[in-house]
Amino acid sequence: MSENETDEPQTSQIVSRRNFLANAGGGIGGLALACLLEQEGASAQAPKPLAHAPERANPLAPRPPHFPAKVKRVISLFMFGGMSHIDTFDPKIELTKSDGMSVAGNAKFDTGGRSAPGKLMKSNWQFKPYGKCGMPVSDLLPNIGACADDIALIRSLRSDSNNHVPAVYHMLTGSILSGRPGLGNWVTYGLGTENQSLPAFVVMTDPRALVGGGAGNWSSGFLPSYYQGVQFRSAGLPVLNLKPPSGVSPQKQKEHIAFIEKLNEEFLRDHPGEQELAARIRTYELAYRMQSEATEAVDLSKETEATKQFYGMDKPETEIVGRQCLLARRLVERGVRFVQIYSGGGVFDQSWDAHNGMVANHEKRAKEMDLPVSALLRDLKQRGLLDETLLVFHTEFGRMPFTEGSVGRDHNPKAFSVWLAGAGVKGGTIFGASDEIGYIASENPQTVYDFNATILHLMGLDHTRLTYPYGGRNMRLTDVSGEVIKAVLS
Repeated sequence: MSENETDEPQTSQIVSRRNFLANAGGGIGGLALACLLEQEGASAQAPKPLAHAPERANPLAPRPPHFPAKVKRVISLFMFGGMSHIDTFDPKIELTKSDGMSVAGNAKFDTGGRSAPGKLMKSNWQFKPYGKCGMPVSDLLPNIGACADDIALIRSLRSDSNNHVPAVYHMLTGSILSGRPGLGNWVTYGLGTENQSLPAFVVMTDPRALVGGGAGNWSSGFLPSYYQGVQFRSAGLPVLNLKPPSGVSPQKQKEHIAFIEKLNEEFLRDHPGEQELAARIRTYELAYRMQSEATEAVDLSKETEATKQFYGMDKPETEIVGRQCLLARRLVERGVRFVQIYSGGGVFDQSWDAHNGMVANHEKRAKEMDLPVSALLRDLKQRGLLDETLLVFHTEFGRMPFTEGSVGRDHNPKAFSVWLAGAGVKGGTIFGASDEIGYIASENPQTVYDFNATILHLMGLDHTRLTYPYGGRNMRLTDVSGEVIKAVLS
């Protein structure tokens, strides 16, 4: 102790700069707290967004929707790389008539500097009407075409980006920037899940190449980690390390987990704001429960050979997507809230990115997924699961009506097609249209925000109320826009 210090507190009236700033800060903090409390009281009668994770004992417990829901579960089928709308779901007679016409130098056609427009190029495939509704679908997708009466097709979607990763982020997370939670994350945040022994949000990617943007497409972003997507493999055991090591008895493993939980929970009691630790504790618990339930859920040997053939698992070209679609059916059957399947990954011929040749690229990709996707829809329907399940078929953008090089098509964010099928959807419906050559959405153009708002609506969620406080404002999947596309709802 120095000679100027005493055991008694100082009573000097002199205020140090440090004390002044500390007291001033406390005073400002008190004023801010009073203001916030006043706002909270004033807004007590206003509609509140869904509570966020720290306010729930189990953040993934089933939660009631904002209003009665048509849909309980979602299967997202994402065609990565940019499926061509004018070669699949949007036939263009005028484009066929103008095939070979040069558009070089025409200021009307803008590729965002990606490539020089070449010549108008008709579709290489024939379209024919399917179902009672007469929906035109190209002969690339005859099996999906046969399900036309269950499909609500939207031909006028637009994207804010003509580059793959930002466009995928935009479609799945509502932003062209990385770091935002996606549709599956928001759904599980809002509704929890029905099965506490399986992940709420399961992702299956193309095993040959990872989708652009990678795990950023199913990351929980600024939402708590509880809502992170869990990636399942498409071959072998879908979940790594699902089985305990040899030599570790169930009792010994249970003791290990109980000890880890005890340590974590003791720490959490002293640090209640540690959301990441709380999420990790839940992950340990889920992993333990998955050893029994997930092993059964992913065991496709329990399916009949006829069912496997129905999904195309007996053919090399359809085996991968067939396995994924059958697994998706088994997961939603057991209460998994959101399943996302990616067709294609990487660049060019690893995906739907048909820069170098439309015919070879799209025929290969369509052959891989047409049969399995249609089998999934039909299987869900015959089992009664389609009455509470929504199929979402989407891509990040379409393709241009003119050539890139001699036989390819460049990206087209100005118009593309997507569809919905299942609970609450008006099957056999075509909504919106692109112009006479498929270049731009011209009739009832829709944004990604509109599309996602519609999906949330079917799940009983008001997209304007499904929010999470972050960065000083209540964030949401649809940002500050989005209207439900009521024309496709039953």
